[in-house]
Formats: sequence, C-alpha cells, structure tokens
Amino acid sequence: QVQLVESGGGLVQAGGSLRLSCAASGRTFSRYAMGWFRQAPGKEREFVAGISSSGGDTNYAASMKGRFTISRDNAKNTVYLQMNSLKPEDTAIYSCAAQFRNIVTPDGNRYDYWGQGTQVTVSS
Repeated sequence: QVQLVESGGGLVQAGGSLRLSCAASGRTFSRYAMGWFRQAPGKEREFVAGISSSGGDTNYAASMKGRFTISRDNAKNTVYLQMNSLKPEDTAIYSCAAQFRNIVTPDGNRYDYWGQGTQVTVSS
C-alpha cells in the first residue's frame, strides 16, 4: 500500500511559478513510476507528466513540455512538479499517482495509487 500526499498548490498570477510536491509513504517508492495528472472543473482528467522509478525516463503532455518539469528524490520519497510560465488554463486540481509496473504512461487507468490532489489557481 502506498499513500500519496500532494502539497504546494495555491493562487498565482499568470506567468508565475509553483512547485508541487508529492510525498509517498512506504519503503518501495523507488520502484514505482510516478505521474502527475490534473482535472479542471467540467473537464476530464488530463496527463501532465510522468517519470520512471530511477528518474531516467520522463514524459510530458505536449502543452506542458518546456514549461513543466517532473523530478523525484527517492531518498525523500518525493516527486516534484516544477511549473513555470503558468497560464489561467493551467487552473486545476493536480494529483500524483504511482504505479508499480514502472511504465511511464499517460494512461491514468494504469496507475495503482492516487493522492487527493492540490488546487492550483492561475489568475489572469
């Protein structure tokens, strides 16, 4: 069992930056691929970024590539999402997810554990 707790969300002006964190419980964090997803009101959940267990492989949604960076610190059981040049359309609840098959995939159905999410609001 893995528990995930996100933090770092908040209100920021367009063009600003935020860094989200996702802290995981358990000793096997380093074996899991991790992903960040987001869901805006009235919209479907959307893949943001993913990272392999070692951190050597990453994947980004096209609209986030170049603005967002995913990273992890296995010693701290934490995955991060650095978000720069934020836009109002980035407003959403951001959730992290873990999957033990270590497949970096945008398919949310392939993830095994989910956090509760953290709200990110970008004002214009």
